[in-house]
Amino acid sequence: MEILTAVVFVLVAAVTTMLGLSVGAASARAVRRLSPTLVVNTPILPSPWLVWRELVARIGSLVPASTKDISQLRLRLVRAGMRHPNASLYFHGIRAITVLGFAGAALTWSIHANSDHVVAAVGAMGAVGYVVPMQYILLRLRRRKRAIEKGLPNALDLMVVCVESGLGIDQAILQVAKELKVAHPEICDEFALMNLELRTGKARAEALHNLAERTGVEDVKKLVAVLVQTDRFGTSIAHSLRGHADYLRAMARQRAEEKAGKLAVKLVFPIFFCVLPSLFVVTVGPVLTRLVRDLIPMIENM
Repeated sequence: MEILTAVVFVLVAAVTTMLGLSVGAASARAVRRLSPTLVVNTPILPSPWLVWRELVARIGSLVPASTKDISQLRLRLVRAGMRHPNASLYFHGIRAITVLGFAGAALTWSIHANSDHVVAAVGAMGAVGYVVPMQYILLRLRRRKRAIEKGLPNALDLMVVCVESGLGIDQAILQVAKELKVAHPEICDEFALMNLELRTGKARAEALHNLAERTGVEDVKKLVAVLVQTDRFGTSIAHSLRGHADYLRAMARQRAEEKAGKLAVKLVFPIFFCVLPSLFVVTVGPVLTRLVRDLIPMIENM
């Protein structure tokens, strides 16, 4: 009986303690929510990436460049998907760093190797360092163009569905940008940026022309021309978009057939210089070795 009384007392005490702690914690949370937050001024250390980016921008600002070259470079950077305001400064800074880095590596190698062509090696590697950043930009530009060309027919089909369901062309473009964000992010980013331009008050024709200028894709330019003419003359947008989507698919099919037709001609050189020599070695090699092994002793015995 005493043991049972002690167990009951312990259980009652434990339950009471837990209830008191939960009520106290709830009161403490309420007090913390109502009390003003204290801002602690902790020193923020700069990120190494931010320091490096600032250094590259400073170096790029010291590189002289003409206005025409800067405008053309900015257009290429935008078409490659780099829309940062200081993208041209970053590019010039990285180009200067690559030139100095490649030239310094060539100079170090020439000194350690005791080469007699130090100037030629440094100049050649400096030229390579000067060309590499631009080639990287052009590579990204080509990849982005191919991605936009690949996603444009699907975007047009979804746009036709949206327009036929009752949406306007602006709402249809916004809906396409939301729905195809995962499948085709490049064309969706351009559509989203175009929608932002329309919200800022730009005319639809101007926003469409900016879209064609940013992408630099011929199919997008044709789509912009179709939309501008449709908006000007008041024809059916859904019918025009459907016809243009069929036209893009027909052109893609023709380009694929053209590439397939050129494949036989392109395979002539690899087959002639790579496959046939190895084939000759495999088929004629054993015969030649057997002839040499059998004929030489016969000739010597004669």
